[in-house]
Amino acid sequence: MSLFNIGLSGLNVAQNALTTTGHNFSNAATPGYTRQSTIIASAGGQFTGSGFFGQGSSTVTVQRVYDGFLTGQLRTATSASSELSTFSSQISQIDNLLADQNAGLAPLMQKFFAAVQTVSDTPGDTAARQGMLSAAQALTGQVKASSDYFKQLQDGINTQLTSSVRQVNDYTKQIASLNKQISQLTAASGGQPPNDLLDQRDQAVSELTKLVGAKVVVQDGNTYNVFVGNGQPLVMGSESYDMTAVPSAADPSRITIGYTLPNGNTVQSEDGSVTGGSIGGLLRFRSQSLDQAQNAIGRLSLAIGQVFNNQHKLGIDLNGATGTDLFSLGQPTTYANANNKSNAVATATITNAGSLTTSDYSLKFDGTNYSLTRLSDNTVVATSTSLSGISADGISVSLNGPMSANDSFLIQPTRNAAAGFGTLITDPAKVAAASPARADASTQNTGSGTAKLSGVAQGFTQLSGKITATYTGAGYTFTDALGNVVTPTSTAASGTGTDYTFSGLTFHFDGTPKAGDTFTLSSNSGATADNGNALALAKLQTAKTINGTSSFNDAYASLVNQVGSDAKSASIASESQDSITTQVTSAQQSVSGVNMDEETVNLLKFQQLYQANAKVIQTASTIIDTLLSIG
Repeated sequence: MSLFNIGLSGLNVAQNALTTTGHNFSNAATPGYTRQSTIIASAGGQFTGSGFFGQGSSTVTVQRVYDGFLTGQLRTATSASSELSTFSSQISQIDNLLADQNAGLAPLMQKFFAAVQTVSDTPGDTAARQGMLSAAQALTGQVKASSDYFKQLQDGINTQLTSSVRQVNDYTKQIASLNKQISQLTAASGGQPPNDLLDQRDQAVSELTKLVGAKVVVQDGNTYNVFVGNGQPLVMGSESYDMTAVPSAADPSRITIGYTLPNGNTVQSEDGSVTGGSIGGLLRFRSQSLDQAQNAIGRLSLAIGQVFNNQHKLGIDLNGATGTDLFSLGQPTTYANANNKSNAVATATITNAGSLTTSDYSLKFDGTNYSLTRLSDNTVVATSTSLSGISADGISVSLNGPMSANDSFLIQPTRNAAAGFGTLITDPAKVAAASPARADASTQNTGSGTAKLSGVAQGFTQLSGKITATYTGAGYTFTDALGNVVTPTSTAASGTGTDYTFSGLTFHFDGTPKAGDTFTLSSNSGATADNGNALALAKLQTAKTINGTSSFNDAYASLVNQVGSDAKSASIASESQDSITTQVTSAQQSVSGVNMDEETVNLLKFQQLYQANAKVIQTASTIIDTLLSIG
């Protein structure tokens, strides 16, 4: 080969290398761009009697400086960072609401019970009674506001999931299209890689992993197959399969993730199967934090309302009427699974708010037995073979008809209960602060006997008239105003004394009475200064009314502490993962990123290479001119 051809091959190689270097320079700030390198090889030698003489150089290919392992690590780290960042930002909203000293429930609960205590101090003061009702309205208003806020978060998650799924489908379609283009161009170019399209595909996958944890499997021919969840395909070669955002079959109020299978069918994902990315963070936040907080606030509203109402109905108001419910209560929510075959309807009721948990429940029928499962720990808490009802954890579930085998219902005892929490009494006179009955000793008594109202049962009946208790020396006899004998509904020894019950009102007689001593049992109507029931209402603040272990404040403090702890842990985990992602990004960019200093050196090197090969051609031309001049 002549010097002209050798020089020309060098010029071509140098020009190709300069083109690649310039391409690197121009894309130094392009997201997802991978540095390219021109691969140069010798054109070989030609045999002569004096040995092999070289024939110049050639450009083999232009390849990406690419590390598949580091790129895979970066995808995983990016997906984890996105999930933790989303989870942390979402749970911080709940933490800010619950821990707010002004907007939180703790100060309002304290103000409410302080107002109840004020009524017990001055039961006849109308202003104190009005203050108690105002505090009750403020408390229920804040509980409802919290419920509304949680509902907005739930709706926001539904909206974000729907939007994110659309973005996922856009990326999967783009990846499938790029798979097709890459395969076609690679084949048409004799196996040369279309580097910029490869970068676009890697960038699309990177953006996809920010949305959802995706696994990439490289098929023969450098085609990407993308899977999520439990191996559900999103991309298979040049085909993409849409992810869907659909109402849950178990709970139509919430959006869940579904998949379009290769056969065209759509299936819903299993709980916890979709992880990674912002979608995984949203699903994790909803199941682990938002649902629990919403249930806890609902349980608190039911516990306060039911316990307070029960005690309030054990007293009488300024009009002498038996107390009524102060608070209105929310009701459990029940959803029939969309795949149920029967038309049965399940109804849940709260039987004991103090026994409630913060869990949802599932009622299932296997063809023989009905089972109620607590979903927080997946424990079967009750079973039954009849339709009459199944009860556990303070709730009871009944059916209007038989279920078909494998039918199910989702029971949410407390999820939306806070939305129904309100006040029913606006008239201060209707605050039942007084005990419903009293026992007065005669001034003529000579003994040291005592009598007092010791207990009031739910559904009691007020005394219609006075009952006189006379000690006979062996016990008490009871007569009405006309002298007729009144028989107690029950009599029982209690400590050193005896309890006598009349229509739900229990009076405790004790001490050492003398024969002929009398006590008058009567209605407490008109006793405006009596605070017997108000004292009992005030004591509810510290009573262990929730599962026998927690007061209202304890339960709320536990929720605040749990959410605060989870929020702090999420923030730390997010910062730690971001640090890892930054390190992996640096490692990947150190290999694949454009280094301006290195490219500048390459530019000078290939410029000199070009000039040197031009000199070879110039030298060859000079030699020929010299030979021709000799001739």
